[in-house]
Amino acid sequence: MSGNRTNGFFEVMIERNFSSAHQLRGYKGKCENLHGHNYKIEIYARGRELDNIGLLVDFGDLKEAADEIVKYLDHRNINELPPFDRELNPSAENLARYFLEEVRGRIRDVRVEVYKVRCFETPTSVATYQID
Repeated sequence: MSGNRTNGFFEVMIERNFSSAHQLRGYKGKCENLHGHNYKIEIYARGRELDNIGLLVDFGDLKEAADEIVKYLDHRNINELPPFDRELNPSAENLARYFLEEVRGRIRDVRVEVYKVRCFETPTSVATYQID
């Protein structure tokens, strides 16, 4: 590679899957009833600088951080689990933010920013939470 550097950044993404039940409090329609989804979560991290072996972040470390959250939610009624057991509805939007904040807190490398999560309730219904 040439010595010229661009001001771009690297991005990595992992995908995780889990099955859970939920119901949306205050929703007027069938989703206020208990129902389930096979969720797919995409977690994106970015950064400008690679480590000494050319990695932004080890995929294994990112997966391990995400799997802690998946284990907490998988095959459970999300409405029974904090922080979704009270006022926070377990919507796809809130789940995307929850995953971002939880994974972000587990990756302790200043070069790496977990900045976007996409939460698929179905293959065609997706919510994204992203920080600038």
